[in-house]
Amino acid sequence: MPTDRHLPDRDPRRSGHTSRLPGRALRGLRGRRRVGLAVLALVAGVVLAAALLDLLPGSGGGAAVAEGSSPAPSHPASPGHGSPPFASAEDTVPASPPASSEAPATGPDVPGSGPGTFTVARAGLSRATGGNHYRVEVEDGLDVDPDEAADDIGEILADPRGWAHGGRTSFHQVADASAGLVIKIATPDTTDEICGRYGLDTGGEVNCRVGETVMVNLKRWELGSPTFDGPASEYRALIINHEVGHWLGHGHETCPGAGRPAPAMMQQIKGLKGCRSNAWPYDEHGRYLSGPSVP
Repeated sequence: MPTDRHLPDRDPRRSGHTSRLPGRALRGLRGRRRVGLAVLALVAGVVLAAALLDLLPGSGGGAAVAEGSSPAPSHPASPGHGSPPFASAEDTVPASPPASSEAPATGPDVPGSGPGTFTVARAGLSRATGGNHYRVEVEDGLDVDPDEAADDIGEILADPRGWAHGGRTSFHQVADASAGLVIKIATPDTTDEICGRYGLDTGGEVNCRVGETVMVNLKRWELGSPTFDGPASEYRALIINHEVGHWLGHGHETCPGAGRPAPAMMQQIKGLKGCRSNAWPYDEHGRYLSGPSVP
């Protein structure tokens, strides 16, 4: 009697048998596969086209910003990110600077030139690791204390009417190379020299932003603007808000209508075009004070 039992091999490949579909069924299966592949290719094409369209300028792919809403500041433009330094004049030199008796062109406390060296402000430094780090520097030999200037700038950047509105962003003063934003107060000649490296003509009169650097013309810091209805201290807020606005990625805007507040991103030194002087991006109710974009 056999001691073990041999079970039949049920694997057709091992028993020499094969299983074949009838020709009509096989052709139908192949046809369904071709249709399925075609549908998948069509869906992939539609998804790719939508993604590309979303990236096109003006396609509406980003969040829309209506007047009265709070725009989301874009990432800071920095020459350290592999792109050329972006240069933008806060107020390119007006063709005919407006005459005014309230702000003389020169003054005894506004020297035209300086040594081109700077002292870093040390007061008000922050140890915070988040937000935007900035450094304040004042050209040597000026009657402007770096620490006092840093206090003024810190108050402007922290004001709820400024770019820190609603906690969208924060600014922390440092004194080292960790600063992604450097605010320099300098004489007209030094401002012209630094801004001119990037092709900007500030004409001894106005401020500029080049890459990570905001150049504040001492004349505007001390005397304000002949077109701005307010003291020089208030105009300082406009200087900082306008130039830091560029650093955050905002472009120029113009007057939205007669009697309305001029946007902080408007070149107000060129004239108000019927608007009222205003130094802040937001009003006291938290509404963004916008205007039509300027190409």
